[in-house]
Amino acid sequence: MPIDAAKALAAEPRTGEITWDRRDVQLYHLGIGAGVPATDPDELRYTLESRLHVLPSFATVAGSGSPGVISGLAMPGVDVDLARVLHGGQRLEIHRPIPVAGRASATGRIAAVYDKGKAAVLVMRTEVADEDGPLWTNDAQIFVRGEGGWGGDRGPSARLEPPAGEPDKVVERAVREDQALLYRLSGDYNPLHADPQFAKLAGFDRPILHGLCTYGITLKAVVDTLLDGDVTRVRSYTTRFAGVVFPGETLRIRMWRSAGAGEGEVRVAVSAADRDDAPVLADTVVEHS
Repeated sequence: MPIDAAKALAAEPRTGEITWDRRDVQLYHLGIGAGVPATDPDELRYTLESRLHVLPSFATVAGSGSPGVISGLAMPGVDVDLARVLHGGQRLEIHRPIPVAGRASATGRIAAVYDKGKAAVLVMRTEVADEDGPLWTNDAQIFVRGEGGWGGDRGPSARLEPPAGEPDKVVERAVREDQALLYRLSGDYNPLHADPQFAKLAGFDRPILHGLCTYGITLKAVVDTLLDGDVTRVRSYTTRFAGVVFPGETLRIRMWRSAGAGEGEVRVAVSAADRDDAPVLADTVVEHS
């Protein structure tokens, strides 16, 4: 079997050093659509070095930009056809605010392998810490079609009950025609997001936007709309990738916030406004202070 669950789970973690600076942060922020309008004080905190704050989703590209999907497929016990692989979901837990520049140790391992019958799900966990302690933990859910059925643990269900009632906020965010070309400069150079011929081979009419770009756009919308623009309030951020986005489309982002003060959460649903609200991100939760 291409996936040996026992071997994958028993493999030694891989540790390496990562670094980033303000230019990496600014480029990431531009890649998820920050800076519109360019002179807006609320946008300058994402783009101007003298005011720079780091959106927590930057953790998905910090250091190298290579997503957990790619590193997970290079682990012992995993030998699969890339054409069968989907990035199923992402969870990010923030332990401390991410500094504008840093040097840290990143340790990656397969934290779980689930048997979904017709597919397998790998959870690639990356834990990042600097000299002052843990910074963040990233879990990438890697969905591999055709690799289930060995009788293993099915794992938890990722599906949540839909939020009740009308959303507290609905915003729309336009995705630029060149958004994927800009976002890929943060490190994810998969040709699926730039090369029309490659996209057609993968079954798409044209290149699609990176799922983690939509992930970043969405978190920025939540922070700017419901968290007073304060990036340090984000504690964790979870989503399931439910559909694709094409550059040039408009995202419709619906948000439901929990009642009460202090610790809380925002439930989010994201759809493609241009395609009859086709689902893009589902089961999405931002936990915050």
